[in-house]
Amino acid sequence: MDEAETQPRQPAIEVRGLVTYYGRRRILDHVDFVVDPGEIRVIMGGSGSGKSTLLRHLLGLIKPAQGSIKVLGRDINRMTPLEALAYKREIGVSFQGGALFTSMTVGENVALPLREHFKLDENTIRIMSRLKLEVVNLGGFQDLMPSQLSGGMVKRAALARAIVMDPQLLFFDEPSAGLDPVVSAELDELILKLRDAMRMTIVVVTHELDSAFKIADKITVLDQGKVLLTGTVPEVRESDNVRIQDLLNRRPRHVEVNVDEYLARLTGSEDVL
Repeated sequence: MDEAETQPRQPAIEVRGLVTYYGRRRILDHVDFVVDPGEIRVIMGGSGSGKSTLLRHLLGLIKPAQGSIKVLGRDINRMTPLEALAYKREIGVSFQGGALFTSMTVGENVALPLREHFKLDENTIRIMSRLKLEVVNLGGFQDLMPSQLSGGMVKRAALARAIVMDPQLLFFDEPSAGLDPVVSAELDELILKLRDAMRMTIVVVTHELDSAFKIADKITVLDQGKVLLTGTVPEVRESDNVRIQDLLNRRPRHVEVNVDEYLARLTGSEDVL
């Protein structure tokens, strides 16, 4: 057996003891999880659970108060500017609203990362961007403006831009948000196809249960900044954690009100040192 095959694979993502504050409010509370190469990991939780903040950390946009984040073998909070630039070339991001530039055609949007990061001739850029549009079933739409696309087509165009540099790691922020069930299912199939065809590690932040259960290898469930569980789809479904079952069954959460804390917020006395 090849010696390389006997060595344990380095995690694609390793988060340890991650703590984040916005002002005095703790948003992430000692978050730990590991994502293996080639895995589709879904980060799931209700509104205010810390999903978006965690994604910003993984993208290197904010720094934690405590803890470490290693992505593709690098501590992203200790990277030099050159290392940070190299990291950006190895990841792709598909934003919730698509984030296409409205003054550019679809083809120009997809080609933008190539123009920003590499010195390539225009013919090569055009071919590479059109290849990625074919991958997401938008072949022939390169000359349209974003305003001429449907919601599902905007998501796919944004995905083509995210994968145009063949990233090792792909991040999705709420890929199914605002889409009808049929288009959402088509996007889920596309995510699975990308993982298998391009051997990418994919992290999906979502609150859409049907989508999460369809695409996930493992799910990390957040609540109030804490990890409730990381497990397979059956493990999440069968969890006896009350908060997880509330999330899965759409049960409203009963919030206990601390009278002293409530009055302190109203009067502003909590800000007095």
